[in-house]
Amino acid sequence: MPESFSDALLTAADTALRTLFAPPRAARPTPRPIPRTTPSAPGSAQAQELSAQDQRLSASLMRVNHVGEVCAQALYTAQALATPDPVLRRHFMRACNEETDHLAWTRQRLDELGSRPSLLNPLWYAGAFGIGLVAGRMGNAISLGFVVETERQVEAHLDSHLERLPAGDAASRAIVAQMSKDEAGHASEALDAGAAELPGPVKGLMRMAAKVMTTTAHHL
Repeated sequence: MPESFSDALLTAADTALRTLFAPPRAARPTPRPIPRTTPSAPGSAQAQELSAQDQRLSASLMRVNHVGEVCAQALYTAQALATPDPVLRRHFMRACNEETDHLAWTRQRLDELGSRPSLLNPLWYAGAFGIGLVAGRMGNAISLGFVVETERQVEAHLDSHLERLPAGDAASRAIVAQMSKDEAGHASEALDAGAAELPGPVKGLMRMAAKVMTTTAHHL
């Protein structure tokens, strides 16, 4: 067994354990809204309090976003494990590390909102890991194509959350806005690396799977 694959296998196991059972640590500070007034002034981003209804909505949406980041960890780790290309393996692991910021930010925001991650995170992780293994064995172009389509769908999903999040929840909105920007960057990098366009039916299946996941995670 090549050493590089051994390293990837150990990394895959470590990433799974850390993603599901350990507090994530971000390399970048959590995005925060820029207050238009002083922090203690009424109406500032920090001073605003959410109603119970808005807090529940924000928590549900951020739980869905956290699930998406759990799946991103699984997908990238599996693709890194499956590909025989060491250059592409490093590309996936770098992307995985960058997504860890999102995992940490969404978990922190859930804590601030007095909520919890999805109870089904192990299931979501296993499903995304399986997809990543399959994609990683289909060649570099197709594997990168999965990244592009995944990131495009996630970006659209995050943008829809910016419309649904309560107007007063500036903290969640700042996080989601930065995540959307980062996802667009990951898709662009995958395209530059030689991603192939996935067939329409595959994209449709990915959207259906994402719909099931997001609908369920909104509550569980």
